[in-house]
Parts: sequence; C-alpha cells; structure tokens
Amino acid sequence: MRKTHRDEWRVTAIVKPRRPADLGLTGIGELAEFVATSGPITVAVLPRRLGSLGWVSMSDSLASRDIEGDYRRRCEAIAAELRKLPHVDEVAVAYTETHFCSHCNLQWDVLTEAEATDDGCVQDEHSIAGEPVCCEAAIAEFRAERGIPQLAGAGESA
Repeated sequence: MRKTHRDEWRVTAIVKPRRPADLGLTGIGELAEFVATSGPITVAVLPRRLGSLGWVSMSDSLASRDIEGDYRRRCEAIAAELRKLPHVDEVAVAYTETHFCSHCNLQWDVLTEAEATDDGCVQDEHSIAGEPVCCEAAIAEFRAERGIPQLAGAGESA
C-alpha cells in the first residue's frame, strides 16, 4: 500500500560553545578566553555518500545492499563521536521521509477528516478519512482491509 523512502540523512547537534576552540577558532587562545553566543547553535552534520570511496565514486545502490541501514549506521557513528564532545548537548539522527503508493508510485496522500465530509472530495458515500486518493488499486486495498464496500465498477458493485 504505502512505501516509505528515507533520504537526506543527517545528524543534528545542539552546540553550546564555551571556548573559541569549540568553534574551531584555534590559535587565538592567548587573546580570547570565552565565546558568547545569543543561544545554542544547531548544526547538521551530513554523512559522506556511501558511494564516495575517495578514489572512486559510484551510486549508493552499487556500494550497498542496505542503503537505509548503512546510512543509519553511519549517522549513529557520527552521533556517537559528537556525544563525546563536552560542548555538544543534544544529538539526534534525522532524515526526510517521503511516502509513495506501492501501486502507482505517486506521492501518498489520503483524505483528511474535513475532506471526508466534503462531497466534492470523496469517491462515494463509503469514503472515510485516511483513504488514499492516488489510485483505484490503493483505494480497493484500503477498503478490503477494513471491510468497506468497494467502489462501483472496481471489482465488486457497491
């Protein structure tokens, strides 16, 4: 029914620098003692591409059989190193999720509560909130799982 694709992997960290060296400002320790910021600084650390091997570059799918798992492990390793730093307070692995229909490969979209009560948005009187809107195959699968009558002309008659 719904496929989930995760990409744009990153590690976010909240940094509270106390010394110039915490910001990478080395060589001024004799002149400066503290760093004053207006608040914590949030940074995103991006992992190196799986297919970037230094001497050769290839697609992630050629470099890995488990792209999502490898990016997750790479980000967890980065997060573990960041947690060791005294000026890093919070660390989290993040990514962007995109959902697609397994039948038509269009972006996954469902009826909202408001749309389910709007006759202009529904397929028929059996449409409910959460029902996919991308294709008839997804609607048929959704309805079959919940015992909702199928669309007229889509397998069974309503």
